[in-house]
Amino acid sequence: MSLFKFACPVCGQHIECESWRSNTVMECPTCFQQITVPQAPATEDPKFIIAGTKVGGERPVPVAPDAGLEAPPEKNIPIGVFIVIALLICAAGAAVYLFRGKIFKSAGGSNTATAPAAYTPPPIAPLPEGATMPSEDSTNWTLNLDKATIPDTPVVGYIQGKVLIAQKMVLNADGLTLRTPQYPPEAGVTIYLRPKPISSLYGKTVVYKTNSANAPGVSLRWIDAQGVYNTREVPGYALRIEFGKQPADGHLPGKIYLCTPDDRKSWVVGTFSAEVPTP
Repeated sequence: MSLFKFACPVCGQHIECESWRSNTVMECPTCFQQITVPQAPATEDPKFIIAGTKVGGERPVPVAPDAGLEAPPEKNIPIGVFIVIALLICAAGAAVYLFRGKIFKSAGGSNTATAPAAYTPPPIAPLPEGATMPSEDSTNWTLNLDKATIPDTPVVGYIQGKVLIAQKMVLNADGLTLRTPQYPPEAGVTIYLRPKPISSLYGKTVVYKTNSANAPGVSLRWIDAQGVYNTREVPGYALRIEFGKQPADGHLPGKIYLCTPDDRKSWVVGTFSAEVPTP
């Protein structure tokens, strides 16, 4: 016959080869050992698979074609072992249930979920002398500049439901900003006049009615009840600013009246003294 099978004497891999390769040396495709190919069997269906010989080693005894490693004797686990394991599992579950409060308290420090801390706004600054505490019911709000007046009291405001006691007032290349001192501010407003140069506003009065063309942007700023910082551009506002003639000690005096048509009827009214950059 032309083909026959034999076993690798090292790893047991069955290898098929031609009869003419009997007594020649070849490499096992599995363990890569050098093997001397055995003599081809005389029958096409031998009872045993003959084995090759490792080069330099002794020829092993032939093995049956379907012979394999002898399986270890089956061990039967006594039923009593299963009963003991089941009892241990039940006991552990009962212990966890009985002492669950202490277990989870020790692991997490508390067995009660902790709610996220609510936002606490900083205290409202004291009112400047002569100013009135702003509120949602204030009568200052109107979009009719012909009926608006600017009191000679320190500027205060009401921005999206937040009281504005302006402690930070700046006039720079962006425009005029009035806000609370912290940043981001609890409440504030920026009017983007973008003066070029800043001195071009000295002694000037700026007026924008609700229907004015090319009105500068006005941005409201506030922190809501959840502690989230917000900004909002508001068109259609009514604005009047009267700037002083010259800065004194790095501050330019002025007066402002601003009302915006947002849902909370925000407004800023009064006198200010805005920081100006040093030339």
